[in-house]
Amino acid sequence: MKVLVIGSGGREHAIVNKISTSAKVSKIYCAPGNAGIAEKAECVDIAVSDLNGLADFAEEKAIDLTIVGMDEPLVAGVVDVFEERGLRIFGPRKNAAIIEGSKAFSKDLMKKYGIPSAAYETFDTPAKAIEYLRTSQYPIVLKADGLALGKGVLICQDYSEAEEGVKLIMEDKHFGTAGDRLIIEEFMTGREVSVLAFCDGTRILPMTSAQDHKRAKDGDKGLNTGGMGTFSPSPFYTKEIDALCRETIYQPTMDAMKAEGRDFVGILFVGLMLTKDGPKVVEYNARFGDPEAQVILPRMKNDLIEVCEACIDGRLDQIKLEFENNASVCVILASEGYPMHYEKGYPIHGLEKFRNKEDYFVFHAGTIKDGENFITNGGRVLGVTAKGKDLQEARHKAYEATTWIKFANKYMRTDIGKAIDEVQ
Repeated sequence: MKVLVIGSGGREHAIVNKISTSAKVSKIYCAPGNAGIAEKAECVDIAVSDLNGLADFAEEKAIDLTIVGMDEPLVAGVVDVFEERGLRIFGPRKNAAIIEGSKAFSKDLMKKYGIPSAAYETFDTPAKAIEYLRTSQYPIVLKADGLALGKGVLICQDYSEAEEGVKLIMEDKHFGTAGDRLIIEEFMTGREVSVLAFCDGTRILPMTSAQDHKRAKDGDKGLNTGGMGTFSPSPFYTKEIDALCRETIYQPTMDAMKAEGRDFVGILFVGLMLTKDGPKVVEYNARFGDPEAQVILPRMKNDLIEVCEACIDGRLDQIKLEFENNASVCVILASEGYPMHYEKGYPIHGLEKFRNKEDYFVFHAGTIKDGENFITNGGRVLGVTAKGKDLQEARHKAYEATTWIKFANKYMRTDIGKAIDEVQ
């Protein structure tokens, strides 16, 4: 079968890498893709926002299945456009992708159906938000309502920081129209865990757990980013917590969306906080996480194509997910200055060392090709992933592998997965 993957980052590279191992797949296209993806798929220069252009291409090439990696086309309704043309596509429709597209929607959904999450208020004007903050308890969390590439969240320690945050989001439009509305949330404490799950509209099948590191600097300091690294599984996500989440969060979310007439088919990403009062939802996403996909998919034994098709056909009950009994760690190599101002256009050296090396992966995010040379072309440049018998070994191997790669202004956190040491 011929498969089209929509997106251009490390997540899409991980998806392409996984489906390239499927006996069902004869040809992979990726729109728009990147220089690393081009080694396993034919990249086509169609923007993820060009929904009709993507559908035209799928018709022209008789694509058997399209997998959507990015949030933007999902929230814009790419699944609806494809389905109207009778094209097979994996991902939630527009009316279900709103669970990521609007944080206000998802918070209201959780409140209505009793799904545990942080207390919150929603604001349409900066004046009302600032007035509310004068009597709030700190620290407090500000969230832009719409899509902000994983960066639209500010944790504020006091009123003055919060006031500046409101202005940044709602007046300066630092995150664009995502900041037209603002959610102010209580600050939750505990361990953060990411759980991605396959959904067929009725059933939900969680994958193995992972933990992301969102802040730019060591020690969880600095600005929020799209993710600086991750590990899987999380030692803090026990069987007991998994059972509790299935009962109080995962299935209730599916049931809530169905009750709202928004049947969810695709990947539901549940960001959790393991608080002293039990697990609570931090946020929902409507697609594979990035960089979570880079540690989860390499450990997945199932054929991803088979699972995606079971979701589309409403027969997820026939699938038993299996993951390797090991661990994986991904360290993001970024351009110095990310997520703010950074330079690009530097040659990347050392990628050849990953060829035919078992348990090591390098997933491209911000790269282009200049002749035979790979060049930096983004804030997050590469994701270096390694598998090991346990998290300590995987972490050691991942950091060892980061030394193989050289480019000017290379930056990475040095403490990805350090929390592992506290429990093992």
